[in-house]
Amino acid sequence: MTAAPAAARNYRLGEFHTFEGGGSRFLYLVPAGAIFELDEAAATLIDLLSDAETPHDQLLTDLAARGLAPEDAEQLIEEMFYARAIVAGPSVPAPPQNAPAVFPLQTLVLNLTNQCNLSCQYCYEFGEDKVATPEGKPKFMDFDTARASVDFLLEQSAGRRAIHITFFGGETLMNFPLLKQVVAYANQQAAAQGRTIDFSLTTNATLLTPDIIGFLSEHHIGVTVSMDGPKEMHDQLRVFANGRGSYDIIEPRVRALIQGHRTRPITARVTLTSGVTDVLRIYRHLKHDLGFHEVGFAPVTTSPNRLYAINERGMDSVLDQFQALAREYLEFALRGELHGFSNVSDTLAELCQGVNKSHPCGAALGLLGVGPSGDIAPCHRFVDSDAHALGHISTGVDRAKQGEFLRRGHIDSKYECHTCWARPLCAGGCHHEAYVHYGDTGHPNLHYCDWIRGWTDTCLRIYGAISARNPGFLQQFAERKAL
Repeated sequence: MTAAPAAARNYRLGEFHTFEGGGSRFLYLVPAGAIFELDEAAATLIDLLSDAETPHDQLLTDLAARGLAPEDAEQLIEEMFYARAIVAGPSVPAPPQNAPAVFPLQTLVLNLTNQCNLSCQYCYEFGEDKVATPEGKPKFMDFDTARASVDFLLEQSAGRRAIHITFFGGETLMNFPLLKQVVAYANQQAAAQGRTIDFSLTTNATLLTPDIIGFLSEHHIGVTVSMDGPKEMHDQLRVFANGRGSYDIIEPRVRALIQGHRTRPITARVTLTSGVTDVLRIYRHLKHDLGFHEVGFAPVTTSPNRLYAINERGMDSVLDQFQALAREYLEFALRGELHGFSNVSDTLAELCQGVNKSHPCGAALGLLGVGPSGDIAPCHRFVDSDAHALGHISTGVDRAKQGEFLRRGHIDSKYECHTCWARPLCAGGCHHEAYVHYGDTGHPNLHYCDWIRGWTDTCLRIYGAISARNPGFLQQFAERKAL
């Protein structure tokens, strides 16, 4: 539709979220997922339109009354109009965009085993809210399946020079011999094509040995350790089958890992549950006492009636503590120092890249999971689930099932999200969380909406303050990849 001539337009405010940082005023432009710093003239224009729709000529007159030359006022209006900070005419939503029929893979998550030596109640694979149906399937992936998976990744990632494999479980290191074989084979095949391949893994750290740590460091394999804080918190749910806590087993192994793995940062991943919500204490223990390079937190994925589910008051407390850590992060950033609270870093990376998501994550797009049996899943959280399988590594992806999964998860299918200013970063929330909570992978995570908006606003303010007072710090996020 052709835009009306400027003189005929009646202007009103576009869709944005305002925030301040470092003494400057910003707009987060929702349709573009972009950040716009307001100078004095632009702020004046926004303020003039805050009360009512205004015709073009009247807006020019009002700006002139505030000291803007006519040509400057005209240029400002045009710039703000084309940035969609101000709009005119009827609101005509863009037609829904279908997910691409073929999207080059970036990451393959290999679940090397569906077995684990711990028995964590909240485990999304085999805990109370499990979606996996592993009966009758192999417990450990074999090399034929792994080799076929590597070949599949190389074939389906055409056009990408750098790709990624994440090793997962169960407990990943229970099948460490296969991991070593995969690293050797994948490096060889990628090099033959003039490409590079990067590796990472998630582990509970119970099986780490000096030899394993040496291998991980030698091959630059990123490591994330699932750990929930000091002993009394970690041992509440991260237990062996006999109920004994695992902290005393993993604590010395984690220290050895951080000391011995020198080629990649070591990250802790914390699952917050009822009774394990002291974010500040957990962070300080993992970062300062144990020495993790980064610490990231996620509330447990669970049905709301589980005893370990966090209630609304608990989530409010978590947000307050997140915000306190974010303010600390800002103090570090303004000094040019790294802090280690990865929840802020991951969001800053998306803001710097201008992310505007059609889907919450790369599941079934740039990322797929493969189970020990060779079944293909949208991501590692759906591995071994017959109801969510998208094909098999021997036959490829069922494009019809993939398309339906992506259609359901697309932001255009989540009508409750269409008026939310945080949707470019959220896109409705995790598919797996939606399934566990609502029984539908495409349902927006409505129970987190206020929390997400509060946290996104905090990160925007952090971004604004850094960009105003130490913009060079943000350069590190230009190429940061957050999985």
